[in-house]
Amino acid sequence: MNILVCIKQVPNTLEIKINPKTNNLDREGIPCVMNPYDKNALEEAIRIKEKHGGKITVISMGPPQTEEVLREALAMCADEAVLLTDRAFAGADTLATTYVLAHAVKKLGDDFDIIFCGKEAIDADTGQVGPGLAERLGIAQITFVEKLEVMDNRVRANRKIEDGYEIVEADFPVLLTVTEKLNEPRYPKPINIMKAARKHITLWSTQDLGVSKEQVGQAGSPTVVGRLFTPEPKGKAEMFKGEPEEMCEKLIAKLKSEKVI
Repeated sequence: MNILVCIKQVPNTLEIKINPKTNNLDREGIPCVMNPYDKNALEEAIRIKEKHGGKITVISMGPPQTEEVLREALAMCADEAVLLTDRAFAGADTLATTYVLAHAVKKLGDDFDIIFCGKEAIDADTGQVGPGLAERLGIAQITFVEKLEVMDNRVRANRKIEDGYEIVEADFPVLLTVTEKLNEPRYPKPINIMKAARKHITLWSTQDLGVSKEQVGQAGSPTVVGRLFTPEPKGKAEMFKGEPEEMCEKLIAKLKSEKVI
């Protein structure tokens, strides 16, 4: 079985800095990790490989330091890793990102049975890359998967919806985006970490992929961020002390004085 897992490196901090000129995240000096939902996706790929055999390829688009999360993926038992890295890719929105990823998938030349993505990246929360990639590749997709069964040439998935879940089946090839409920990602073994440090990671640029520079990075991103800022706190908290009944009376009196009730 051929499996591809899309991985993103994301900031490991709540103290996000914004570049005032570009309105993009300023990642310089910020520690980064593998996107947690992508780690669930990788874990599921590994479990499928352990049960059915096959090969796992991990792919990511980002700056050179993204190699760190790809080596972590290799240490978790992925077989091959590809990094799409080029200054021209910087500032890409989800449309430009899926354009590059789709070209990379086609260049790999493998007939992938399953492509895994996390349900979203925690730094942007759009949830658009997985579905966008499936659309560009012209394959079936099942999003928000929280339970998965792999059968002969098809999958059956429990897909999370607002008031429960639905059971969906799809033939290979299929793209799946997964939630944190699907599994518990493993920790790499020390011996695998050492092996991963010596493994080759394939690097591809715009030239390697044969993509148009007008359709990648900021140039190929129609999304426009007018302004990005941290809102100033409004008002202040007022604490009441005393017994529950006394505090309740004070709260009601305060709400009445503010004409809230």
